[in-house]
Amino acid sequence: MNNTELKCAIESILFASGVPVSLETISNAIEQKPKQTEWLIQDLMKEYNNGTHGIGIVRLEESYQMCSKKEYGEYIRRVMDIKRNAPLSQAGMEVLAVVAYNQPVTKAFVEQVRGVDCSGVIGSLTTKGLIEEKGRLELPGRPLLYGTTDNFLRCFQLESLDDLPSLPQENEEKSQNETHSAKKENDFTTSLI
Repeated sequence: MNNTELKCAIESILFASGVPVSLETISNAIEQKPKQTEWLIQDLMKEYNNGTHGIGIVRLEESYQMCSKKEYGEYIRRVMDIKRNAPLSQAGMEVLAVVAYNQPVTKAFVEQVRGVDCSGVIGSLTTKGLIEEKGRLELPGRPLLYGTTDNFLRCFQLESLDDLPSLPQENEEKSQNETHSAKKENDFTTSLI
C-alpha cells in the first residue's frame, strides 16, 4: 500500500471506531511501524485540521480519535436533538481540578482539600464522563480511586495531562528557585571580583 492508501485506511479506522484508538492498534492494523504510522496520522491531522473540514483528528495521550469541531456543535445538536450541556458549576470545576492534578485520588482526599462533601459532584462528573473509577486503595474499607478520562482531555482540548497549566504554587516555587539561583550566581561572581 502507498501512503495515500495507508492514510485512507487510518481514516476509516478512526471514523468507524467512534472512540480513541491507540497508535499501536492502528500500526498493527495497517502493518506499519509506529513511527511511520504516527507520521501518517500527523499528516492526516494537518489535512483535517486546516479549517476546511467540519471534523478533525485529535490526539489523546497515545491514542487518536476523529471528532467534530466544536464550532459546529450547535448544528449537530439541532439534528440529534441534544440539549446543550449545562456548564460545570464552580464546585464541579474545583473537584475536577483536584482530581486532575492529584490523580488517582479518593473521595475523602477531594473532600479534605475542599472542606465539604463531594459525593454529588463526583457522581455528576462521573456521569458526564469527565472522571472515572481507577481502582481501589489498599487500605481498610478499600476506598475508590478516581482519575480523569479521555473525555476530560477532549473537552479541555489537551493531548495529555502534561498539558495542564502549572499551579500558581509551582510557578512561585519555580520563580523563587530561579531568584535563589541568580542570587547565588551573583554572589559567586562578586566574590571572584
